[in-house]
Amino acid sequence: MFKLKDKHIDYILNDIRARGVEMEDLQYNLLDHVCCIIEQNLGETGDFENFYQNTIKTFYKKELWELEEETISLIIFKNYYTMKKIMLFSGIASAFLVAVGILFKFMHWPGAGISLVLGISLSSLLFLPLMFVLRVKEKQSRRDKLITGLGALAGSVLSMGILFKIMHWPGANMLGMGAMLLMAFVFLPIYFFTGIRNPETKVNTIVSSALIIIGCGLFMALIRSPKGSLMIKVRDTYSYLRDQEILEKERILFKNLKNDSVVYKTTLKTEALDALCEEMKADVLELSTGVRKIEANFEANNQFIDDGTFGFDPFEQIPSGKQKYQTLVTEIDKYNQSLSAESGLLPLPTRSNFIEYLSKSQFNLITSSGLIDQLTQIQMLVLQNALISSK
Repeated sequence: MFKLKDKHIDYILNDIRARGVEMEDLQYNLLDHVCCIIEQNLGETGDFENFYQNTIKTFYKKELWELEEETISLIIFKNYYTMKKIMLFSGIASAFLVAVGILFKFMHWPGAGISLVLGISLSSLLFLPLMFVLRVKEKQSRRDKLITGLGALAGSVLSMGILFKIMHWPGANMLGMGAMLLMAFVFLPIYFFTGIRNPETKVNTIVSSALIIIGCGLFMALIRSPKGSLMIKVRDTYSYLRDQEILEKERILFKNLKNDSVVYKTTLKTEALDALCEEMKADVLELSTGVRKIEANFEANNQFIDDGTFGFDPFEQIPSGKQKYQTLVTEIDKYNQSLSAESGLLPLPTRSNFIEYLSKSQFNLITSSGLIDQLTQIQMLVLQNALISSK
């Protein structure tokens, strides 16, 4: 039996590396196999180098580095089918969840939001990335890999933008616009001019490009332009200032009448409710704009009331905000219970406004402009009831 020395082992390892095998694990596996064969079959006085050269040739047909390519192919082949199964499952599951979510949302059934979030998230974070990875393995040229990667990235971002838009989450327009810019100015030009040069893919490229443009156009119809957003902010801020003027006039009328004993008895909580709502409105303004009061020259100061959703309980972000909210709910309940059917006075609203939305944790339905408007409605109603009861 031939006993290998360190110089023999180094010789074999260096030769394996010189023959183009770069994977370290494969290098040492080949070294181990070759060493075992030499030690078991070569005599003690045999020619090591000649026997090694004959032995190493039995591991390949043309070149030794072919083993590395075969090893990599086997690894990829094994993972390829696993990833393909996961991709197919995630694609079917996401399509089913999105379809169910759209149906439930159309019918106003509970569970629509959960289905849409799960379906679009599964598509954006699992299905499209896996499809990109598998397509990259199938493509040979870097150009094809780049096109596939850009398409998958734009699709994922666009899907998340649609989800954010449906759920009224902040950042929807930013995601949508980012996906549109990536699609229109990066992916589509590369895809179109690459595919149209090939006669075999020319027609499919033109059709696919047209469908992409139509899809992007439909999504752009859902996105508000910067100018449109500014116009809505100006409108909502003007509306807030007009409502404040109306409130002030109602307060003046109320102060002139509150000394009447009947009025005072009927509207005992009017001033307290009005003051509480005004303080809460100032808190919401500060949370969304940084100031507690909007002045008439708000455009020059760039102070606008936004109509974006909070996505969270706004009163939890305000000092003592939750306590003020609970006090308001309690006082509204007492106020409504004190009204008799014969009084002709209107009860204060507790449905389809922030009170109902917070009780159901529907934070995506609460906007700063909407919350301020609903608090103003409460103020107007209590002052209006006080004025009506004086007649």
